[in-house]
Amino acid sequence: MIPVRGYDGHKVAVLGLGRSGMPAVAALRAGGAEVVAWDDGEAARARAAAEGTAIADLARADAWDGIDALIVSPGIPHLYPEPHPAVAAAWAAGVAVDNDVGLFFRSFATPAWDAFERVPQVVAITGSNGKSTTTALLAHVLEASGRPVQMGGNIGRGVLDLEPAEDGMVVVLELSSYQTELARALQPDIAVFLNLSPDHLDRHGGLGGYFAAKRRLFTQGGPSRSIIGVDEEEGRFLANVMREEAGSGDPVIEVSVTRKLAGVSWSVTARKGFLAEWRNGRQQGSVDLRGIVSLPGAHNHQNACAAYAAARSLGMAPRVIAERLASYPGLPHRARTVATHRGVRFVNDSKATNADSAGRALASFERIRWIAGGRPKGGGIESLRPLFGRIAKAYLIGEAAGEFAATLGEVPHVVSGTLAAAVEAAAAEAQAGETVLLAPACSSFDQFTSFEERGEAFEALVRGYAASVQPASPHGSAH
Repeated sequence: MIPVRGYDGHKVAVLGLGRSGMPAVAALRAGGAEVVAWDDGEAARARAAAEGTAIADLARADAWDGIDALIVSPGIPHLYPEPHPAVAAAWAAGVAVDNDVGLFFRSFATPAWDAFERVPQVVAITGSNGKSTTTALLAHVLEASGRPVQMGGNIGRGVLDLEPAEDGMVVVLELSSYQTELARALQPDIAVFLNLSPDHLDRHGGLGGYFAAKRRLFTQGGPSRSIIGVDEEEGRFLANVMREEAGSGDPVIEVSVTRKLAGVSWSVTARKGFLAEWRNGRQQGSVDLRGIVSLPGAHNHQNACAAYAAARSLGMAPRVIAERLASYPGLPHRARTVATHRGVRFVNDSKATNADSAGRALASFERIRWIAGGRPKGGGIESLRPLFGRIAKAYLIGEAAGEFAATLGEVPHVVSGTLAAAVEAAAAEAQAGETVLLAPACSSFDQFTSFEERGEAFEALVRGYAASVQPASPHGSAH
């Protein structure tokens, strides 16, 4: 736990008592604050109260006497589509609103660092797609090289649930737009922007608000090094802003998997499966990504470029980074190969909860038995039409099945309804050389509690299928 600094003897309110809220309560107490909390869920309030947390309805105007700050959990809207009543009450009472990420950045550095030989560093990663993979990939590269490292934020542990820094430690944080939008302090040493595609638009009041939330990590955070994906206009704009503000040296590393970057002082690109680093007109390193099974497709090559650039910024040699990339085991539910049975590859990309991320998965394989559907998001799958030629057949599940079927039109498809029925049908019909791909392009909340639960169900179904079918020969068993 990282004790929160600056609130010793002060009263602080916490809104939301889940994965980030409860560590915030504990960290505030450890720093000497008096904490009062609220959650709209009765069960969460009861659990917190049982642990000794004072509970008060923060939507009431009379709850704010003596409170100096409100800490809001990321999932709770503070502006769009409308502010939570407790946030509005804090505004009316003149109370500053922050989140756990803001508390982390104001509390992580301590006087103990004066005795360290190497100052700890924070790498913060944001973007619409690939944040989790890039975060886990960089943490793996560092850990496999013997660097002390912690990973957290929107993946793994909440930021305040991490341990205090030790000499030379690197903390790798995945930060969502929900987290960067509200944090009052943002001070990463290295900031990474991967890409931008429409998502969470109701929460941010449109695409401009969504980009503005992510941009804050750079323009407010003032990192020493900015690693920026420039395959969208927003990234090219942001790279220009950070280069202008820094004014000298190499403050920006541009990353691309679609463009040749001419006239850029430092870049990392991947084309046709080969990563290349260029600096001041000279190639500094290269990596063959084609054989890394855990990083299939151009989207994962972008993730590899960003992790490579961050590792270079931390002083690692190209050859060492290449070795560590090759040993990356992959992240659960993100383009992860579950099994290969009779020449058919089964891939779990349950984290592909919107059309853009599903499109990245579709672009990674050729002949696809596509399992898609769930609770639909705005826009459907019309944007994926250029990839429909890769689909041998689609197996549609959940609330979106009818809508997706209409969009697919003449593309072979069937409404399976449930994930179990889809896996059974796809496995029975798939031919050698094809891929059975779970990339739902939807949230999971119609049939599952989370994308993780959906992905685990898929993997269990695949294992059950592989175990139930006799191999065609001694060499045809699942692995």
